[in-house]
Amino acid sequence: MRPALLLLDEVTSALDPTLVGEVLDLLRDLAANGTTMLVATHEMNFARDVARQVAYLDNGVLVEQGTPDEIFNHAQHESTRSFLERVR
Repeated sequence: MRPALLLLDEVTSALDPTLVGEVLDLLRDLAANGTTMLVATHEMNFARDVARQVAYLDNGVLVEQGTPDEIFNHAQHESTRSFLERVR
C-alpha cells in the first residue's frame, strides 16, 4: 500500500507511554520517505520537528496556520501562545 494521504487523529492518545515513541518514530520515517500526512496531535515536539505546515484550532475554529517556526516561535494570536505555554 502506498496511500496518497494518511489522515491521523491523535494516534498516540490511547497508547502506553513506552509505545508513543515507537509510533512517532514510524511517522517520522513515513514523513522522511515522502508520505503526506494530516495529523491531529497534542505531541507538540513531534509537530514542530516533522511538520511542514502547522494549524492551530481552538474549539474547532482555525485560529492560525504557518510553518512550525511561525507557529511555535512567532505565534500571532494570544490563544495560540496561551496553548503553547500550557503544553510546554
